[in-house]
Amino acid sequence: MDPSLEQQPFGAVEFIKNPEMRCPCILLLDTSGSMSGNKIDQLNEGLRVFERELKSDSLAAKRVEVAIVTFGPVQAAQVFVTADAFVAPTLAASGDTPMGAAIEEAVQMVANRKQDYKAAGVQYYRPWIFLMTDGAPTDDVSRATALLREGEASKKFNFFCVGVDSADMGKLASISPPTRQPLKLRGLSFREMFLWISNSLSSQSKSQPGTEVALVNPTTPTGWASV
Repeated sequence: MDPSLEQQPFGAVEFIKNPEMRCPCILLLDTSGSMSGNKIDQLNEGLRVFERELKSDSLAAKRVEVAIVTFGPVQAAQVFVTADAFVAPTLAASGDTPMGAAIEEAVQMVANRKQDYKAAGVQYYRPWIFLMTDGAPTDDVSRATALLREGEASKKFNFFCVGVDSADMGKLASISPPTRQPLKLRGLSFREMFLWISNSLSSQSKSQPGTEVALVNPTTPTGWASV
């Protein structure tokens, strides 16, 4: 290591070594008991595709940052790390669906990461919070809903929600900001969804922060065509 870096706080070193703009994305993944079997297997395969696709784009690999929060129970399976250092975890299914607590955790992680960028003088794109679930929340989501709506309205982040299999789409619609309603995943097409996410993040990472970016294959509901 460069001796000059040894004197820097850890948080500063990562930005000195890689001063590129950051495009943060936090994945909120339902790993409750109902996701067991083929669903969790397909989710894990999707994460491996996500890793490969981001690493295959040299610029996105340096700019896109990935974090993962799983719920059932709520835990940070991956803190923010640039895509070139991201290794897809193998998730296991268990527990209930504390979606509200998971959303609150993700919103706080995004706020903390933005503070890191500001302290280091690093430019960043509007963060993504991307939730996938096959059910409905088993906890109170009133505060989480308020945080999502305020965050979207004030452009603190972009929130996306995907319902899988028997997900309660009505409940997900009530949680999601009206500007971007939830999408129902066709079958268990996790691989295709993660390809969409990775390609869209790659497109955003090549743009100028603050400009509107057309997302890949915008054939989805209102609010999913651009960010």
